[in-house]
Amino acid sequence: MNATPHVVCTRCGGVNRLPPGRPAGEARCGHCHEPLFAGSPANLDEAGLERQITRGHLPVLVDFWAPWCQPCQVMAPAYAQACRELEPRVRVAKLDTQAHPEPAARYGIRGIPTMILFRDGLEQARTSGAMDAPAIVAWVQEALRG
Repeated sequence: MNATPHVVCTRCGGVNRLPPGRPAGEARCGHCHEPLFAGSPANLDEAGLERQITRGHLPVLVDFWAPWCQPCQVMAPAYAQACRELEPRVRVAKLDTQAHPEPAARYGIRGIPTMILFRDGLEQARTSGAMDAPAIVAWVQEALRG
């Protein structure tokens, strides 16, 4: 990772450099001035997903879900809790496959919920099925070690 990692704002898409020695969790976007880490998963569309994966230096965890999916609804609070534990080391996001089917097709999503961890622009790991927060955090940490 660079000495000054780039973080993409989930609200405006602006690319921000995080200066070393300053707490990343308190960082604000230099473009829209909103917090770069909100403590909850960011809702992404296709363009936002692509920008997070290709322009930011953080690993990006994406939950591919849909509003009609019961397991997705059950996992949502656990995913939010995992987000609070993983940020600011990992960008945590959600993508609604019903509203944005193109990325789900591109990444071969066959069942939901499916979580994909991207790192350096590439898929690092994938898992399907609902998980509790400790399992999500452990899965991400293990995938980042590998």
